[in-house]
Parts: sequence; structure tokens; C-alpha cells
Amino acid sequence: MQNVYKRSHTLILGQEGGSTIHGHDQLKQNFVETLPTEMSVRIFSELDLRSLCRASLTCKHWNGIIEGNDFLWRNHCLTVHAICRRDVDGDRQNGYSWKVTLLRNYRKGCVKRRWLKGRYSNIHSADEIPPNHMCPLDTDTWGEILEAELER
Repeated sequence: MQNVYKRSHTLILGQEGGSTIHGHDQLKQNFVETLPTEMSVRIFSELDLRSLCRASLTCKHWNGIIEGNDFLWRNHCLTVHAICRRDVDGDRQNGYSWKVTLLRNYRKGCVKRRWLKGRYSNIHSADEIPPNHMCPLDTDTWGEILEAELER
């Protein structure tokens, strides 16, 4: 016969043999504390960039794993690399981590991608550009954008 007792926030299942299972404490542990770091990194690597940033704010333990693992930022940075190859390569050659490289180039990559896809092709003045959709771009980037516009 099993009896269930609650004692100081711990669920204890008592059996005839006197064995106990501390189930409640195990339920409160998060996977990052239970799994090896490599497995947690693998799980975090499945997150999109926004979710990864939010996960890093969850707790100190998650933040330590996410912020301290260049691998997690590398894949997101390579997406920006496809758009801003020269800038990403330059930052990496200068010794910046993948995360710092991503932070330095993410917004520029988003703006450049929108321009190249033609999102701003029918804009007649700067007032028509949505707020927060511009950032400084170098002359080579503007050259690429102008070439794409001329081909449209």
C-alpha cells in the first residue's frame, strides 16, 4: 500500500520497505541543470535568434551556457554572412567572436536584405521608409543595392 505525504515541498512516496522518491524536487529542475552542457547546447542550437536571446534571459545558468558558447551564435551569424560577407569576414579576421560579429552586422544585414528583395523599390522619399529600418551602409553595399534596383 502506498501513502503520499508532503513534507517541506517534497513529495515522498512511502512504501512498506520504507523507500522514498523525491519527485517534486526533480520536477522543478530544468533540463539545463540535468543534461550535460553539450546536450543543452544542442537544444539551444535549434532556436531562432529571437528565441535564443530570450532564452538567455531566463536564468543565470541558461545565460552562462548561451552567452559563453560561440557555436550557438555562429549559425545565426552565417545567415548575416550571406548578405554582408565582407563585413562579417572583416570582423572575424579582427578577432571578434561570432556573437559580437552578429551584433555588429545583424541590423545592416536585415536592411540590406530588404533593399535587395525590393521592399523599398517604390519609395519616393525618405519619409516613406518605415522607422527603424535604416542604418549606415558602406559605399559597396549601396552599389549592390543600386545594381539590384537597376535590374528591376
